[in-house]
Amino acid sequence: VLAGYDWGGRAACVVAALWPERATGLVSCGVGYNIQNIQASAQPASPEAEHRLWYQYYLHGARGRAGLAASRAQFCALLWRLWSPTWSFSEETFAQTARSFEENSDFVDVVVHSYRHRFALVPGDPALAGIEARLAAQPDITVPSVVLLGADDGVGPPSQKDTDARHFTGPYRRAIVAGVGHNFPQEAPEAFAEAVLGLL
Repeated sequence: VLAGYDWGGRAACVVAALWPERATGLVSCGVGYNIQNIQASAQPASPEAEHRLWYQYYLHGARGRAGLAASRAQFCALLWRLWSPTWSFSEETFAQTARSFEENSDFVDVVVHSYRHRFALVPGDPALAGIEARLAAQPDITVPSVVLLGADDGVGPPSQKDTDARHFTGPYRRAIVAGVGHNFPQEAPEAFAEAVLGLL
């Protein structure tokens, strides 16, 4: 069973869509069908949705890159608070994760490139062009799938209307959980684990 949220959920969705023989199931959190549609990235969302993505646009320029490089921990702590406004994470919890970006020399380059690539502002890796072409077709996910969304997600508050269901052609369940923000696995670990175990 492949499971993850945000970037990890994207990786899980990509594998489930392109190589379904490698997965017996999928749990995707934060975004349901989490395969980027780079071709559609030029289409604006609602003003409210655009406002929530300020950090992505900030990182499109040199000022944003410099800001992230100078203030990794402060930048990421702010995003955690904005993305999960009802989660009272401890300083210790944040510090455990912060090590992964404070001690990672590639962190700034990877983050900036990702947020620029998804808006077609920079090219992707030429070695992965074949995979990118397959993903551009927005392939269906055929494996049994569970989508878990936090009702308090500050990045993309879930809609009651499920616009992603059309991409899931196998058994599929979607749940919106109250009191949970963007970081579903850390905020609701029991519900996350139950979803994974339910697909075994």
